[in-house]
Amino acid sequence: MPDERADADQHGIASRKADHIALCVEGDVGFAEKTTLFEDVQFVHDALPELDIDAIDLGARFAGKALRAPLIIAAMTGGTPEADAINRDLAAAAQHFGLGFGFGSMRPLLVRGIRHGYFVRDVAPDALVLGNIGVVQARDTATAQLRALVDETGCDALCVHLNPAMEVVQPGGDRDFRGALDTIARLVDELGKPVIVKETGCGLSRAVGERLRAIGVTHVDTSGAGGTSWVAVEAARAKDGQRALGQRFRDWGIPTAASVLQLRGLGLSICATGGVGNGLEVAQALALGASCAGMARPLLQAHARGDLHAAIQGVLDELRVACLLTGTAASRDLPGAPRRIGARLAGWGASPGAAHPSEPG
Repeated sequence: MPDERADADQHGIASRKADHIALCVEGDVGFAEKTTLFEDVQFVHDALPELDIDAIDLGARFAGKALRAPLIIAAMTGGTPEADAINRDLAAAAQHFGLGFGFGSMRPLLVRGIRHGYFVRDVAPDALVLGNIGVVQARDTATAQLRALVDETGCDALCVHLNPAMEVVQPGGDRDFRGALDTIARLVDELGKPVIVKETGCGLSRAVGERLRAIGVTHVDTSGAGGTSWVAVEAARAKDGQRALGQRFRDWGIPTAASVLQLRGLGLSICATGGVGNGLEVAQALALGASCAGMARPLLQAHARGDLHAAIQGVLDELRVACLLTGTAASRDLPGAPRRIGARLAGWGASPGAAHPSEPG
C-alpha cells in the first residue's frame, strides 16, 4: 500500500504540472482587467542619439553572475515528463544568448524524487540557473537538504517563492504561511548561495521589500500582476467553491511596474517579471530600477510554436532599439533616460512609505 500511495501521489504532482503547462500555453489565465502598468512609462524620444545601435551594451549582472543581456527565462515548469524537453530547450537558449534560466517549483524533486525537468547543466554549462522552492516547503526542510538540492541540479542561486493567493485557491494547497520570514533569514545565513525572494504573479510591496532587506536579502523577483494569473490557473483546475474563490481574486496583486517602483531605493537587485512581453517593456522595467526582467508565458508559447530563438532575438532587438531611441549607450543606464510616468503608476509610487513618489508627468 505505501508504494501504491507514493505512485498515486507522484502521478498527482505530474498531472498538476502538466495541467499548468497546458493552461499557460492555451488557457484563458491572464489577468481579466489589471495590467502591468508598463503602458504608463513613456520614454522621451531622442532624435539625435549619436549611437551605433550594434555597439549598444546590453550586459547586466544578477545573483552574482554576468549576463550578456538583462533577461531571465523565468520559472515555468518541472516535475512532469513534458518538462524535460521544455526546460532543456529553454536552458539551451539561455546558454546561446547569455541569459538566465529559472526552474519551476522543485518541490516534486525535493519531496518525491521526481527528476523530470531539473537537469540541464549539460546544455547550459555557463548560464545563470536559478532553483525554485516554495517558502512553506523550505520552512519544513533542513538547510542541508536544500543545499544538496541546489548542488545536485547545479543551480547558481535559489529562488524562494511566496504564493499565498495561489495556494489558497489550489486544490489541496498550503494554508499555513507562518514562519516564512524566519525561513528566508535562515537560508540567507546558511545556504551558501544567493537567495532570491519571488512572488508568483501578485507582486512584492515596499513593506515586504523592507522586511526582506532587514534580514539580509539582496535579490528579489517582483512576479507582479498583469501577465499570467496563477490564481486563475488554479481556479481553472478547482471545483465549485474553490473555483468561485479563485475567480473573485483573479485580478489580485500589485502591477509589475508598480512593484518595481515600490521596491527601488531599498538596495535590492530587482528582476521584473510578471507580464513582461517584449523588449520595450524590458527597457521600461530597467528604467524604473530593475536590474533585469524575466519572461515566462510568451517564451513557453514561442517554444510550443517552434520559434523560441526568434522570439528571444526579437526581444533583444527591441531592447536595443529602445536604448537607441532614448540616447542610451548601455541598457544598465536606462534609469537615466528621460521619461514621463502616468498617473496610475505614479499613484503606486505615492503609497505610504514609498520612495520617489512621482516623476514629471
